[in-house]
Amino acid sequence: MSSLSRELVFLILQFLDEEKFKETVHKLEQESGFFFNMKYFEDEVHSGNWDEVEKYLSGFTKVDDNRYSMKIFFEIRKQKYLEALDKHDRSKAVDILVKDLKVFATFNEELFKEITQLLTLENFRENEQLSKYGDTKSARAIMLVELKKLIEANPLFRDKLQFPNLKNSRLRTLINQSLNWQHQLCKNPRPNPDIKTLFVDHSCGQPNGARAPSPANNPLLGSLPKAGGFPPLGAHGPFQPTAPVPAPLAGWMSNPSTVTHPAVSGGGAIGLGAPSIPAALKHPRTPPTNPSVDYPSGDSDHVAKRTRPMGISDEVNLPVNVLPVSFPGHGHGQTFNAPDDLPKTVARSLNQGSSPMSMDFHPVQQTLLLVGTNVGDVGLWEVGSRERLVLRNFKVWDLSGSRKDPVVSVNRVIWSPDGSLFGVAYSRHIVQIYSYHGGDDVRQHLEIDAHVGGVNDLAFSNPNKQLCVITCGDDKTIKVWDAATGTKQYTFEGHEAPVYSVCPHYKENIQFIFSTALDGKIKAWLYDNLGSRVDYEAPGRWCTTMAYSADGTRLFSCGTSKEGESHIVEWNESEGNVKRSYLGFRKRSLGVVQFDTTKNRFLAAGDDFSIKFWDMDNVQLLTSIDADGGLPASPRIRFNKDGTLLAVSANENGIKILANSDGLRLLRSFENLSYDASRASETVTKPIISPISAAAAAAAAATSAGLADRNASMVTISGMNGDARNMGDVKPRINEESNDKSKIWKLTEINEPSQCRSLRLPENLRVNKISRLIYTNSGNAILALASNAIHLLWKWQRSDRNSTGKATANVSPQLWQPSSGILMTNDITDTNPEEAVPCFALSKNDSYVMSASGGKISLFNMMTFKTMTTFMPPPPAATFLAFHPQDNNIIAIGMDDSTIQIYNVRVDEVKSKLKGHSKRITGLAFSHVLNVLVSSGADAQLCVWNSDGWEKQKTRFLQVPPGRTTTGQSDTRVQFHQDQIQFLVVHETQLAIYEATKLECPCPKQWVTPESSAPISHATFSCDSQLVYASFLDATVRVFSAQNLRLRCRINPSSYLPANVSSSNVHPLVIAAHPQESNQFALGLSDGGVHVFEPLESEGKWGVPPPAENGSASSAAPPVGPSGSDQAQR
Repeated sequence: MSSLSRELVFLILQFLDEEKFKETVHKLEQESGFFFNMKYFEDEVHSGNWDEVEKYLSGFTKVDDNRYSMKIFFEIRKQKYLEALDKHDRSKAVDILVKDLKVFATFNEELFKEITQLLTLENFRENEQLSKYGDTKSARAIMLVELKKLIEANPLFRDKLQFPNLKNSRLRTLINQSLNWQHQLCKNPRPNPDIKTLFVDHSCGQPNGARAPSPANNPLLGSLPKAGGFPPLGAHGPFQPTAPVPAPLAGWMSNPSTVTHPAVSGGGAIGLGAPSIPAALKHPRTPPTNPSVDYPSGDSDHVAKRTRPMGISDEVNLPVNVLPVSFPGHGHGQTFNAPDDLPKTVARSLNQGSSPMSMDFHPVQQTLLLVGTNVGDVGLWEVGSRERLVLRNFKVWDLSGSRKDPVVSVNRVIWSPDGSLFGVAYSRHIVQIYSYHGGDDVRQHLEIDAHVGGVNDLAFSNPNKQLCVITCGDDKTIKVWDAATGTKQYTFEGHEAPVYSVCPHYKENIQFIFSTALDGKIKAWLYDNLGSRVDYEAPGRWCTTMAYSADGTRLFSCGTSKEGESHIVEWNESEGNVKRSYLGFRKRSLGVVQFDTTKNRFLAAGDDFSIKFWDMDNVQLLTSIDADGGLPASPRIRFNKDGTLLAVSANENGIKILANSDGLRLLRSFENLSYDASRASETVTKPIISPISAAAAAAAAATSAGLADRNASMVTISGMNGDARNMGDVKPRINEESNDKSKIWKLTEINEPSQCRSLRLPENLRVNKISRLIYTNSGNAILALASNAIHLLWKWQRSDRNSTGKATANVSPQLWQPSSGILMTNDITDTNPEEAVPCFALSKNDSYVMSASGGKISLFNMMTFKTMTTFMPPPPAATFLAFHPQDNNIIAIGMDDSTIQIYNVRVDEVKSKLKGHSKRITGLAFSHVLNVLVSSGADAQLCVWNSDGWEKQKTRFLQVPPGRTTTGQSDTRVQFHQDQIQFLVVHETQLAIYEATKLECPCPKQWVTPESSAPISHATFSCDSQLVYASFLDATVRVFSAQNLRLRCRINPSSYLPANVSSSNVHPLVIAAHPQESNQFALGLSDGGVHVFEPLESEGKWGVPPPAENGSASSAAPPVGPSGSDQAQR
């Protein structure tokens, strides 16, 4: 078939899909073999339509085409067989065995025998390999993951998994262009040609004075054309509904006009016409810069259900596609001359104690800033006085069946329109609504179990004059809740990926919600149950947020693609396409870019370690500022209502408040408040604040809860950290550190077993030393690799003393082995495992571990301990292993010959070999945000590699302190911070935190071992990246604050080693952090023991950080760096 004929098939496929000829479109996909529709295939597998699944596959491959195809058909037929057995339908199972599975016996007779033996079991789960088989639904889902990988790897499906990037209704457009051309060739062209058929060429008849039929009454015609133009074909031809529609979404919500405007036709994309069909319900055109993965559908299903019947008079006054014209300066509430009125001066620097994820200024009291963080904390700041009024740590209030999960982040904080409520959306299914009563008076109002999975966004809206809360989540839904009672009012379904953001708005009397999903789809909803009104794709097709200008007349979106390409665009609401795209982003943004709008005139976004500003009417970058440095790659930003202040997230848990001249005056009004700090003491429960200045009083007069009502002192909370556990309001108080400088902070020393919780795990197998240690991702087990190549797995069980079943120092676990009694033992052929460099890596789902002890690399099943495969015999030997974050089949393997091999397990092939080190590889870490691999070696060198093309980007050698001697084979380890931009470097002489983008170590982020100190044996971040746990060869463990590597706690060997054991003989070799409990870690010792540590429940954390002034490093503690001494010596 010729190339053009093949393209014609794709055009027909698109047409059939838009017209909802569902069976026909999939039949043509199968018969042509040009496009494999993965979504359709997934749906059929989930439904268990096995005959249709195999029939559809047969259009692309046969059982014996290759090993991938054979595996695909085998998995499908095996699942069909197991389902028959599960239903105890023996006759059907035998039929499947004989007709479907027998073909595989010639390739693997033993496997076929094992499958046949399942017929003899009452429950096939008695077979050890099938013991974890769940229900039918979950088994199909698990199988589908494997099938998709096999299909993607199968060369027969190459170039058949992605539909061409076509504009909507491309076939109609081509026909329309053809008709236009035919019309131009007419001898007597009419202004309104009468088209009755496509079967013959068009030709206008002789003029006879008869009135041409109205296009509104012709089901083949669309909108009224310009004179001389040809009307586009109606997007749905004769398939018209009969039901009238509700109030429409105008165009995309354009303002209704009393004048009807004919839509431009000609060669453009064919859509529904106006005015005969409400412009509101027309499908917006996909921007040409946004390629589509699946069929670019015209959303005909939604439109066909709601369009008005044909024949409505042209004179009916309907909303039409007219965008309100915006001139420079038009519609601006006040003069705002760029760029001098932009908030660019750093006026305040605050420290939240954990990393800010979302911020929002109070709509009335515009110096009140609400902050949500990456550990679930919610803070309320009065930025004028630098006072944190409230700190709430995450805690479930009263949802039955919910449990506290310490790994919870705030995804969104937002005030209600009047500032009387604020909402918090968490990464774990919960929304909490607080009521605000002025000052530091914050009360629990509502807790909603909102979604299955995370809640990604939250907003307030007033449909029908009733305050509502709108949420969206990982379960692909948008929900609307009554803000007073928490009653669910609407659930909007239709997205095919997790919903990332919501943007409620209204125009005239029409209330609606925009939503964006992680597949790049944007939809719009009215407050009814009739489905989405809009379906199109956003630039970037990944994380996108939408916002209106302050006056509600202009719509913008900001999005970042998975590849790091960022876009801010303004939308033409009447047409549903991009009106302008703003320029000036970094080529590859480091993280998801956040944006905000202000004063109907300016846009701002956090990108490339700075804040960038645009004039809304100019696509060129207006200006960019770095806020005196210290910003993350993609800082969070938020304007206050007047645009006089801008909150920006900063490194080390900081927040910077930027101000313009008006903002500086507003902040200075708080500095005039008289407050005598010397009068404050712990006995004062309600410090009195003198009357506020006239300027501040005027600002507060708009609300009943003015600043004068606040009964909290204005002293900064010293040393406040996100580790606090109580849920009460944290009232600012004068503590000892800030009130009495003579009381010097002391390092927390743990010398006795009674000062912490520690547990030595039970030992049934004798091993010499623990070489590698890791918690499983689920947090309920610890896996160790001993120096004799044996793996040890300890599992915690649910019990009365351990309701969660997670790892804990309170309950002893079981050293687990399968019923077969086999051990996971690495290949040690021709090697001495005691001299080898062991390494392992665990898959994300805890199902497999890849491991080596100087010999071949082994892949073990964690359920059965069976060796699945071995590969890569030495030399060279593997010394470090790391799974690719996006694909468990790709592994980075560090070698003892200094190379790094990028290996694809699925195809058993080395994809790339990286050379840059001079000694063996000792550390590897991937960043899925930056798409880089960081490597470290025994040569004390760091390298950064691009994980797309595997080119080396940067390299740097560690600076070993002068006068220090290190062993020639000193390990250097690397581990990424939770932000995926910074990473921890561990060397026997130092700890350091580098930025991967620059491969630089900021000055405060380095700790060098004092000359009197023992070398570092290992170190790791806590799960929330707020702490660094480090073990030493003198058997001590030290706990550092990660933000500045300041020592906060030291655990001495006397607290966990028996008195008869010398720390010179037994010491920790490896340390691992619990994946969910930030204050739990485990040690692997040189005597083969493993210890789990937690602080006392009464303490809740490991010590306290050194004194801080507003959270930053205080002069009370000397800096620790290359020349710093151990703080414990003070």
